[in-house]
Amino acid sequence: METDLTYLPPNLPVPTDDGACDHLDGLQIPDIQLAATDGTMLRLRNIPGRLVIYCYPMTGPSHIPLPPGWDEIPGARGCTPQACSFRDHYQELQQLQTTVFGMSTQSPEMQRSERERIHLPFHLLSDEHRHFSEALRLPVHMVDSLILIKRLTLVFENGYIRKHFYPVFPPDKHIDEVLAYLKATAV
Repeated sequence: METDLTYLPPNLPVPTDDGACDHLDGLQIPDIQLAATDGTMLRLRNIPGRLVIYCYPMTGPSHIPLPPGWDEIPGARGCTPQACSFRDHYQELQQLQTTVFGMSTQSPEMQRSERERIHLPFHLLSDEHRHFSEALRLPVHMVDSLILIKRLTLVFENGYIRKHFYPVFPPDKHIDEVLAYLKATAV
């Protein structure tokens, strides 16, 4: 059975702010290299200016079933709609001189397939060894044997977190909050 991952079912449970990201604003980006979907290792600390990283639990092709009870986990469902919303507003992000990446704990191979499947104009980053998420103490979902980053967005300026969005809901509309912040704080 295939699942339409671009569709958000009604009545999804809304995540609540548990304070798990309250410590983030002002932190420096960890000096860690991450695998990007173009096969390179990227050191995020070396990216000047504005950088947006939207973190998501997991995504993949519709023929791979979601974990049991996925839709009942607050904030879990919606990775593909979120990625598509960043894709659809990519030019606007570029006009705001903002670099964007998506990030999950999935392998670079899985992310490469996803990037191609939904035609993303930006790269996805793999934190499969969780060095980045552990360095920043990002909140996670524990699902079966998987450790997945909860949905959140980080806005860095010159290597420091200036804003975090957590929890993110609904994921397909979150880009509006990000763009509003970027426009309000544009230099």
